[in-house]
Amino acid sequence: MEVVANLQPHVLALDDDPSIRELIADYLTENELRVTTVANGRALADVMARETVDMVILDLRLPGEDGMQIARRLREESSIPILMLTGRVEEADRVMGLELGADDYLTKPFSPRELLARIRAQLRRAKAQSTVADTISKVRGYRFGAWELNVGLRKLKSSAGQAVELTNGEFSLLTAFLSAPQRVLTRDQLLELSRLHNAEVYDRSIDVQILRLRRKIEVDPAHPEYIRTERGAGYLFDAEVAVLK
Repeated sequence: MEVVANLQPHVLALDDDPSIRELIADYLTENELRVTTVANGRALADVMARETVDMVILDLRLPGEDGMQIARRLREESSIPILMLTGRVEEADRVMGLELGADDYLTKPFSPRELLARIRAQLRRAKAQSTVADTISKVRGYRFGAWELNVGLRKLKSSAGQAVELTNGEFSLLTAFLSAPQRVLTRDQLLELSRLHNAEVYDRSIDVQILRLRRKIEVDPAHPEYIRTERGAGYLFDAEVAVLK
């Protein structure tokens, strides 16, 4: 294990290739990032257990280890940004990694400047998400139309007392919409907001989740009043929303 510099933010990189670890450590340290590099999953877990880490760079192809399992475990335990490193021909790895919750990827060989740019972008996004999460954590619930959503209990009920069961994905998407009513949200924005609740929502499943959500809250799901599709842009929650604190 090589620990380089003592600056913030703290980036933890896992790669079995010593030359890649050296490249990452040297370049990021030169650009005012604290860097720890490790060669295997056990060392990564040790660092995560004893230090605060702001972002993980993860090579998915590790001899004797499953990088996908490491990515899955990281996402189950936290919302820390994950940037994958993959080979040029390993499209299936990239797709699977993104579906497991990784935030971005780079193919090898990569430009150190591009790596730095992507790291900075993910750190900015994580900081913005943290601010939004702090705001959402102070919300007790939302009221819209004939519905009230209790955020703490994850319960949705109508004014007539009708209770509706929501899956984790449906709850997270509904909360995302209610936190930003009358605004067009792209799929990427819905994914980011959904991750605040550790939901398993993937880009390819958003349309399906929204269809199911419409069936539960819309009078006529074929002609929705609340969740409107903005073609080529995303979705908009078209209702007045009262925040309950």
